[in-house]
Amino acid sequence: MALIKVESVSFSYLKDTPLEREALNDISFTIEKGEKIGIIGKTGSGKSTLIQLFDGLIYPLVGEIYIQEKEIKHWSSKELCRIVGLVFQYPEYQFFAETVFEEIAFGPKNIGVPEDKLEDCVIEALETVGLSYKDLKDRSPYNLSGGEKRRLAIASILAMKPEILILDEPTANLDPRGRKEIMEYIDKWARRGNTLILVSHDLDEVMRLVDRVIVLNKGILIFDGPIEELFLNVDKIDEAELEPPEIIKIVKALEEKGYPVKGTFTLPELAERIIAYRSYISS
Repeated sequence: MALIKVESVSFSYLKDTPLEREALNDISFTIEKGEKIGIIGKTGSGKSTLIQLFDGLIYPLVGEIYIQEKEIKHWSSKELCRIVGLVFQYPEYQFFAETVFEEIAFGPKNIGVPEDKLEDCVIEALETVGLSYKDLKDRSPYNLSGGEKRRLAIASILAMKPEILILDEPTANLDPRGRKEIMEYIDKWARRGNTLILVSHDLDEVMRLVDRVIVLNKGILIFDGPIEELFLNVDKIDEAELEPPEIIKIVKALEEKGYPVKGTFTLPELAERIIAYRSYISS
């Protein structure tokens, strides 16, 4: 059973007005339980519109979206929160509670978690993203560092134990340390067999976390497949007007110098191939 099924979905903003803008055009694909998927494309490609459709914030104008084989229009908001957890870009701008505890407890409380279970729920969510319950529970969310705020936002969604976690540009505007920490905790969560959807235009970030990529360009799906396959078809990256990952740039430069390294996607593997090739030609 597919967790998410998208069937011939199209969506336009300001439909039937002079300002109408098409965001998605005839999109179809499925997502299975446990998949780690990247949805990539430049700004304006339709990424954010697509994930809002997954969360029931907007509905398709054409086509259908099914969550666990039930059309999304037939899920209540309360039911959908238990399945789909969406963390927006810059989620810290949406904090409203006075303390970290209240911020995280809000979601579970609204979906019916008993009062006597809320503390355990908050502790578990904070631990999942590497934050200390004891140190932070009474602090204001607004007084945390940038990386801590981003992790708190993710924890507030994970506290509802969704089956699918959707992250929209989760490391945007963080320093290198903050980016590294966020990536590590997302990866750890996804490796437990959970379903992850990562929305980004940063292919270096995407390739560290996902196995499959869906590429959008001007509202059209132009690629859907294993991430390694995308990197072997660089024309699709060019078509989407995206910057290739650094490792792909290095591989391309080495290929042009005669090194047989095509199909290499990690630095350790690349080093092994170079050493093996140099040993071969010197023997």
